[in-house]
Amino acid sequence: MSEVVMARQLVAAGFRPSEIARLVRRRELIRIRRGGYVTDEPEDERERHRQLIDATLRLSRTDVVVSHLSAAALHGLPIVRNTLDRVELSRHGRSGGYVRKAVHLHAVPLTDADREVLDGRPVTTLARTAVDVARRLPERRAVSVADAALAYGMTVEQAAAAVGRLGRCTGIGRARRVLDFADGRSESVGESEGRFVMAVAGLPPPTLQYEVYDERGEFVARCDYAWPEQRTLGEFDGLIKYGRLLKPGETSSDIIVAEKLREDALRDLGWEVVRLIWADLSRPADLTARVRRAFARART
Repeated sequence: MSEVVMARQLVAAGFRPSEIARLVRRRELIRIRRGGYVTDEPEDERERHRQLIDATLRLSRTDVVVSHLSAAALHGLPIVRNTLDRVELSRHGRSGGYVRKAVHLHAVPLTDADREVLDGRPVTTLARTAVDVARRLPERRAVSVADAALAYGMTVEQAAAAVGRLGRCTGIGRARRVLDFADGRSESVGESEGRFVMAVAGLPPPTLQYEVYDERGEFVARCDYAWPEQRTLGEFDGLIKYGRLLKPGETSSDIIVAEKLREDALRDLGWEVVRLIWADLSRPADLTARVRRAFARART
């Protein structure tokens, strides 16, 4: 990743403001925020945000830590791209927070147990980050972050302790609900959000990453969701990008055929299979009806 260079460093090295402006016009310097530059275009949104974090930290007080969605980006948690335009920082206190174009400073209870250093940057711990995100985002979106945090090593006890240290801060009830619902077995944002939508719609909770075996005990498939009592399986994203699954010498057609054979094998074993795509999550009543019809077919 290209290292951040601050304007004051360039001036100290003898560059005049007009020379800095000329380097920017030539794209020899990339301006990432007021007073901060890099020499190469970032590879993706996360790298760009890390550069923005580094520049912002150099211009900030020493008692702040990277927090909320910015901390989620540093921890590798799933986040939406359009949330990365502003760096989020926190410092201990009850007042003095502010929102500006490039930075959102939160004044919140913050103890040493909530801080760590990650790749040289002061940041909230994985547990505190998951709690802060859950306090702020809608529950459906926050669930995928909490699921990933559990998968990355956060424990239920760590999350509960982080919640306790925040007292009655805004959104703490929502954070408790999200963390109670979280499950580290979810393997994608879609699986997490799908599980949440189905729960809100009143469907029974599925078993996650369910393995199916045939009568000989041979492995057949591992499915995102399963309702064993209803003999129904669920798979998220019927519009799978088959190209990601290709092995040397395989074509997309090979993968499509393999998926069809896999689904046929599951049905031959008496399972109903329901496929979910992103659009289904916007139509929870239709999705619920489709899953319940699968339950009914499995009983006949």
